[in-house]
Amino acid sequence: MMVFGQEQSLEQDKAAITQMLNAQKEAWNNYDIEAFMEGYWKSDELTFYGSGGVIKGWQATLERYKKSYPSKDHFGTLDFVFNAISPIAEGVYYVMGEYHLTRSVGNTNGIFMLVVKKIDGDWKVIADTSVKVK
Repeated sequence: MMVFGQEQSLEQDKAAITQMLNAQKEAWNNYDIEAFMEGYWKSDELTFYGSGGVIKGWQATLERYKKSYPSKDHFGTLDFVFNAISPIAEGVYYVMGEYHLTRSVGNTNGIFMLVVKKIDGDWKVIADTSVKVK
């Protein structure tokens, strides 16, 4: 059973995580990959799981994005649907949702599960599993 303070903290965490992810979305939609990457943990331990396999590290993840989305047309307009934001441990949550990219080179949609952690006062994605579904 949760007490009021825990429930309030949970809601504050969820709001802060949503805010961080929406900032990523806005950076993406402004074709600013560096600002988009601010949401990721800048560490060699960052893990990205995608259709191309597993990528370790912030820099390798950045390079993957640059290769997969080589132009503004490939970036398109990103939108998220958050289906669940739930605590795993203190200061660690998982986020499950959908992404929708509207683009002139063809729309694409997928699902994701992120693990986010509060690091030095900021929420960061420490693991990302994103898969295209159409």
